[in-house]
Amino acid sequence: MKIDSKDFRVPPEGKVSLSGWPTAVHPICKSKKRYQKLLREHIEGLSTLQKLHYASGRYALLLVLQGMDAAGKDGVIRHVMSGVNPEGCEVVSYRQPSAEELKHDFLWRTNCRLPERGQIGIFNRSYYEEVLVVRVHPEILRSQGLPDELLDGKTIWKGRYRSIVDLENHLHRNGTRIIKIFLHLSKEEQRKRFLERIDEPDKNWKFSLSDIRERKYWREYMKAYEACLGATSTRHAPWYIVPADDKETSRLIVSRILLDTLGDLKAAYPKPTAMHRRELISIRRKLRGQHRGQ
Repeated sequence: MKIDSKDFRVPPEGKVSLSGWPTAVHPICKSKKRYQKLLREHIEGLSTLQKLHYASGRYALLLVLQGMDAAGKDGVIRHVMSGVNPEGCEVVSYRQPSAEELKHDFLWRTNCRLPERGQIGIFNRSYYEEVLVVRVHPEILRSQGLPDELLDGKTIWKGRYRSIVDLENHLHRNGTRIIKIFLHLSKEEQRKRFLERIDEPDKNWKFSLSDIRERKYWREYMKAYEACLGATSTRHAPWYIVPADDKETSRLIVSRILLDTLGDLKAAYPKPTAMHRRELISIRRKLRGQHRGQ
């Protein structure tokens, strides 16, 4: 099966019904060996493109990963980005905001960690939590210290969507390319993965009672995701809905999307100026002379 990243791309600002997007597709690879070979090829390609991206320093790349608990966000980062030079990549995981972060607008804490040009930034969860978990749990919104007149449920989410789209358009105009991945997991597959975390001692640390509490709000989360994906998928910062029930397939799809995006940047190593080239030739001559004992 050939991977076409466009198959998973959400049309700009259209209505999204997650029931129409699969959580599982036909396996891309028929065997574990073939999967490992293809993933290795993707990783090697990403490594090559990342070196060019880092050296050229023309664009920044931001990868946003969202999904329900156990959707595989950590696994995507660990496997897909395994060949990338850590010097050119930063992973930031977002959890409950601190007291200081709550004193600022909802985009402040993520704006502080946006990638520089030449860098790849990965947000494991992101500013989108403020229109997802906060929407599912309105008590969190009420605890954020906002003026009462801003807490109107009929307008606040549209306002936040607009703020997010405005930010992402601003970043695009200034050289940041954004990839947004929603790892689309089924409720049944989440149940199986939770059981694995309980049954396997080396996975116990991944599980907490809060995971089960949030599972009760599955329907509310799906509605929040549908509204969010539809309102914030744009031409410059699209969402990709990646089926996540099969971890291997999801990793291959995400890596393909990254390869396509980095490839479209057409990065190249900087060409030295005439003066720099003369300096290099002069230094080379001196170094060769030192080898001959001069």
